[in-house]
Amino acid sequence: MDSLVKDFTLYLAKKQGVSENTLLSYGRDVEQFLSWLGLENQESCLKVSSERVQDYVNLLEREGKANSTVLRSVSSIRNFYNFLMERGLVKTNPVAQLELPAATHKAPVILSPSEVNRLLSQPRLTDAKGARDKAMLELLYATGMKVSELISMELRDVNLTEGVVVCRGGGHSRIIPMGGAAGEAVEYYIENVRDSMVEDQKIKTLFVNCGGRPMTRQGFWKLIKGYIKKAEIDKDVTPQTLRHSFAVHLLQNGADTAAVSQMLGYNDTVSAKMYNEMMKDRIKKVYNRSHPRA
Repeated sequence: MDSLVKDFTLYLAKKQGVSENTLLSYGRDVEQFLSWLGLENQESCLKVSSERVQDYVNLLEREGKANSTVLRSVSSIRNFYNFLMERGLVKTNPVAQLELPAATHKAPVILSPSEVNRLLSQPRLTDAKGARDKAMLELLYATGMKVSELISMELRDVNLTEGVVVCRGGGHSRIIPMGGAAGEAVEYYIENVRDSMVEDQKIKTLFVNCGGRPMTRQGFWKLIKGYIKKAEIDKDVTPQTLRHSFAVHLLQNGADTAAVSQMLGYNDTVSAKMYNEMMKDRIKKVYNRSHPRA
């Protein structure tokens, strides 16, 4: 089974071009399902029925797993059986007829422009760490890229002359403008700071930690939490908050949904339309709160 899971993740990486984090999540979901099959039911995944997969979904719900977690697990298992069908190991996908929990969509937290300005003004350029953090935060907000894409960027992905960066997430690349403020912060970091932080010149990633190694998601999350606290922003901020704020602020200022979708790296406009729906809800709330005859 271990070899099947490994082959499955390689299949996803080649055929669907999903990110490394998604690959890890899918592999972990499938491993947990297979472990449950083997330990609890002594069944082969090649002979499992839809009813048995439904039992597993019901178990996840009884354990209090969030709907998003359950739905992701189902998606992982469905993709796994699609892979097995392509290999000719099973004839049907047992996930096809499952009863799934209703998807619940929690609106992402959006920072106001003034809150973004407060956050981006926290890092100080008086030391190397502050200059690096300033460049990271400015670039994240200016481009809307994911944190995983930000920390995996290399020096070659920055074109200071053209004012653009190349984002290589999800198995494909896209070019995104980075704007004046982010361009200045990144240029200052590259020309005055990065070389002093990197001891091993073989390291090509753009952003590194204080030990000269590539920045990690955990490291970035730790620093952004510190700046959120300093900026006195009383919101449930996550590493994706600047990405969400980037999208909404562009749309609020008249950007085309398709263009925003492309910059975010979506294959279609469905996900970007989520931000449009959020804007409609916000407009309704403002109207109901402010209009004398609402």
